[in-house]
Amino acid sequence: MNIVANELKTRGVGVFDEILKHNDEAIISVRGESKYVTVSLERYNYLRECELEAALQEVRAEIKAGKGEVMSADEHLSKL
Repeated sequence: MNIVANELKTRGVGVFDEILKHNDEAIISVRGESKYVTVSLERYNYLRECELEAALQEVRAEIKAGKGEVMSADEHLSKL
């Protein structure tokens, strides 16, 4: 669902409650160009968790492939 920035100025942030009841996201357009996306905090937290899980899997694969080192925080700090 798209929202024009001027509509947001006119109607306020309450427009998000309305839109996010029926959509996962709302895209905000500024001067005809899609610029921002808003999602509910619940959806954001879910997406962030997915992103962090993917990063963890990537790191585990790199370690398994011998591309990294496993060390304690203290060991890491001493290397810095």
